[in-house]
Amino acid sequence: MKVLILDYGSQYTQLIARVVRELGYYSQVVQPDEDVDVSDIGALILSGGPASVYEPNAPRLPSWFEAYKGKVLGICYGMQLLAHEMGGKVEPGELAEYGRTEIVIVEDDPIFENVPRESTVWMSHSDVVKVLPKGFKVTAHSKNGMIVSASDRERFWLLQFHPEVRHTQFGRQMLQNFLSRICGLKPNWNLEDFITQKIEELRKELSGKKVIAALSGGVDSSVACVLVHRAIGTNLRCVFVDHGLLRKNEPEEVMDVFKNMLQLNVVKIDARERFLSKLKGVDDPEKKRKIIGEEFIRVFEQEAKSYGATHLVQGTIYSDVIESAKSGKKTAAIKSHHNVGGLPEKMDLKIVEPLRNLFKDEVRIVGEMLGIPRSVIHRQPFPGPGLAVRVIGPVDEEKLDILREADYILIETLRETGWYEKIWQAFAVLLPVRSVGVRGDRRAYDYVLAIRCVDSVEGMTADWSKIPHDVLDLISRRILNGVKGVGRVVYDISSKPPATIEWE
Repeated sequence: MKVLILDYGSQYTQLIARVVRELGYYSQVVQPDEDVDVSDIGALILSGGPASVYEPNAPRLPSWFEAYKGKVLGICYGMQLLAHEMGGKVEPGELAEYGRTEIVIVEDDPIFENVPRESTVWMSHSDVVKVLPKGFKVTAHSKNGMIVSASDRERFWLLQFHPEVRHTQFGRQMLQNFLSRICGLKPNWNLEDFITQKIEELRKELSGKKVIAALSGGVDSSVACVLVHRAIGTNLRCVFVDHGLLRKNEPEEVMDVFKNMLQLNVVKIDARERFLSKLKGVDDPEKKRKIIGEEFIRVFEQEAKSYGATHLVQGTIYSDVIESAKSGKKTAAIKSHHNVGGLPEKMDLKIVEPLRNLFKDEVRIVGEMLGIPRSVIHRQPFPGPGLAVRVIGPVDEEKLDILREADYILIETLRETGWYEKIWQAFAVLLPVRSVGVRGDRRAYDYVLAIRCVDSVEGMTADWSKIPHDVLDLISRRILNGVKGVGRVVYDISSKPPATIEWE
């Protein structure tokens, strides 16, 4: 039996799926208009979303909902939708609630088992449930008196806040209570089973076929390549494209690890001139991503033709899908990813995405289980479009060289000071801004460089890293003294949301 999650467009929907899996239950995300076999649902969770239930075109309950007779948990929009559909009243709130909010439990309820009477939760709503449906009781409210939790104690549990977000202190406990105590489910999901099942699926799908894989050297593509290699062996050819947008020494390091250490069939293609000529003068980040996605596919198609391949393996993961608005029709598009939203409409290759339903931390665990070196598995995320989206504005060789040197100094300094593995992601961004400075008693007019370091678990939310001032000082001095063309270094202290991790 699976935990089904109805996606009403929240940016946090996949976090629900991820937490449910971490608790040991198999989860699946579907859209309200998808056909579903209700006989296989052990628990149903309705996600949040940006709509208001009283709007004419607001998303509704799916056509199969009446046929499902099991337990239901409504979160945020999901709470409001259930209340609205069952005769309650939802209105715009006098006070919107965003961020951390204190709540008070006022009625005993199994969903609050082992949860303190007062705790902090994460809110993100402007509408409120003013009147509950008949038969429902308020089980918790916020300190300003708004209803934040209710249930009928039989089938429906409603939460106005987001238990899936880590800022909700006891959110995981609440979800565990819903799944185990209320729904009576037993854990049935682990990554060992995922590996076994996925290899078998890949073997059946790709048996007798020649396949190429897009290998960037990052965590996601590396794990995808090794997983497919376990399934079809030498019929897989890994293609590493040097598009001129990589970090310092990266091409040599990738080839050494995957060809010599992991003994994979890897070929390197030098396409630097091809990519940079296409990007010349382009400053819009979405256009950059589309161009890079298009060129990647064309390079892979050429390689596939010479190899006789019919399929292309990519390291797409859940967060790529979400931010490209592919996981839900109601989800707001944040940006295209070169291996999801950036793909051209017409391709001669069938796409294989073995990690499409895993989060980054799950991918790392799978990689460790597959025996991939720690240096690869715990490598920080790097975007497919590479440094093209870290040079803000048009890309050229001069800017790329400046950024490579600065980024290299940043990463090496973090390694030396013991901060590299404490941070989810760290990188430099070259801004299209020049600043007046002084070098050798002479006026200088050089670029501004931003340093971005964030702490995260799954990449869907992130806080800026609280690196000690002496480490930041060392990074800044080394860059300013060692990189010609940079005259000022700034530190980005924006969290996600509202910012994204990458600047473009």
